[in-house]
Amino acid sequence: MKAAVVRAFGEPLVIEERPDPEPGPGQVRVRVEASGLCHTDIHAAHGDWPVRPKPPFVPGHEGVGLVEALGEGVTHLAVGQRVAVPWLGKACGRCEHCLSGWETLCEQQINTGYGCDGGYAEKMLAWADFAQPVPDGISALEAAPLTCAGVTTYKALKVAGVRPAQLVAISGVGGLGHLAVQYAKIAGATVAAIDVTDEKLRLAAELGADIVIDARKENVGEVLKRHGGAHAAIALAVNDEAFEAVSSGLRRGGKLVMVALPAHGTVRVPIFDTVLNGISVIGSIVGTRQDLAEVFELHAAGRTEVVYEARPLASVNDCVDEVLRGEVKARIVFDLGWGR
Repeated sequence: MKAAVVRAFGEPLVIEERPDPEPGPGQVRVRVEASGLCHTDIHAAHGDWPVRPKPPFVPGHEGVGLVEALGEGVTHLAVGQRVAVPWLGKACGRCEHCLSGWETLCEQQINTGYGCDGGYAEKMLAWADFAQPVPDGISALEAAPLTCAGVTTYKALKVAGVRPAQLVAISGVGGLGHLAVQYAKIAGATVAAIDVTDEKLRLAAELGADIVIDARKENVGEVLKRHGGAHAAIALAVNDEAFEAVSSGLRRGGKLVMVALPAHGTVRVPIFDTVLNGISVIGSIVGTRQDLAEVFELHAAGRTEVVYEARPLASVNDCVDEVLRGEVKARIVFDLGWGR
């Protein structure tokens, strides 16, 4: 099989031939149809974060494909069934976090494309209990971005406790943000979308954003305050300044939900204003299996639209450069072909 491999941090990925992986007990082998390019994959390939993966490894945590082989003990999945393999590749299932519905906080978790090989390959392994069945009617190319970009923003809005008629600010309208806008509208919120590119601001408006803020020309905090201040701000833009800008537009009792992970990000929190105004600063990391099932349900019901560009896996390094230059409208998805 072919795979795009990180051989050394910061170096271009290498397309190489590897033997097909064999599933162990509780695992399945997936013939990958599509795999989304998330900024996290770039951080992994560059070794940006304090906890680093170990090269050589295959990135990718938005892999979607058909089950090709079952490991010992797997009875709830079938050969030929379409599944998605998300960031949460495996959790222990026994700790306090797993048992209380917060499996994404499990300290024993293994992350796809980080702690084990991911979806930038023609075939991959997945733990069967965490391989999410994809409903009929959702294509692999659509399902891939939902597997991370979708479930991550859906969860962030849950964490924020968004309710109808609240003002929600979405900072960064890209692969994650274009879905966040839609989930916030489904929740009944008034949505303010913030970005620095004309194309993404237009996309936000097309997807239902009520207020569009160009952070190049407008003071984000002031605009939000003119509308009464945001009840919640979902921070998706990968830079410190964007976090601080959207935070400044919160109303009293508002919530800043941090999602994006800048490589060396630090946000200054003014203690007096935070205490006096009852502001909450919350970290939100991806979503659970149940969250992803709900994301797929919404899409199967026609409630969301996934905006993506399909590319061949061989173009992986050019695609990474496009993402870093901010030239991608929403999501790039690698199409592994298989006769399509």
